[in-house]
Amino acid sequence: MSGYIECKNLTLQLKNQNKILDNINISMEKGKVYGFVGRNGCGKTMLFRTICGFVKPAAGEIIVDNLRIGKDIEYIRNTGASIGESDFLRHLSGYENLKLLAEINNKITDEEILSVLKKVNLFEEKDKKFKKYSVGMKQKLRIAQAIMEEPEILILDEPFNGVDRESVLKIREYLNDLKKQNKTVLLASHMSEDLQVLCDHIFKMELGRIIDENI
Repeated sequence: MSGYIECKNLTLQLKNQNKILDNINISMEKGKVYGFVGRNGCGKTMLFRTICGFVKPAAGEIIVDNLRIGKDIEYIRNTGASIGESDFLRHLSGYENLKLLAEINNKITDEEILSVLKKVNLFEEKDKKFKKYSVGMKQKLRIAQAIMEEPEILILDEPFNGVDRESVLKIREYLNDLKKQNKTVLLASHMSEDLQVLCDHIFKMELGRIIDENI
């Protein structure tokens, strides 16, 4: 049942701080798109980081396909994620950055790299240096990196931040295609309008808690 995610009593509290995540209990089925909405600082990003295994919770557990993150496996598997800033090399082009990352496992072809650049509407700017990219172009490159291995689970934090309208529509089309392929998608945004057109289920967060859902 690849793509099933469950958070049980998930709590995150960093040293000398209030709870960042407070007793999160949610389950997400394979083949659906889930949205997380709330103001900046409500806990969306840290929830995604914790699900991926980048941050260890103070209490509770995350189960992905019957494996406990941080116990049975260290990090979530078969997942593409765009969470916060990515460490791209400024002096390389968008294409060259993806090519360099693809060479790590030597499974991704040049044709596949070009294909993902088209999916996020960045093909025309593929040869421009990353340091000359706009905010929206950088965001599209992060999404391209997340999807280029065709993961079963895709996690995107504020995917449409700074992205032009034409590209937003193209990325939405791709995300809808993933749903048809029975992939699991998690999206976070501070704007509920971004999520309502895509998501099967939306969770509203405030102060580290899920305060509402199906909004």
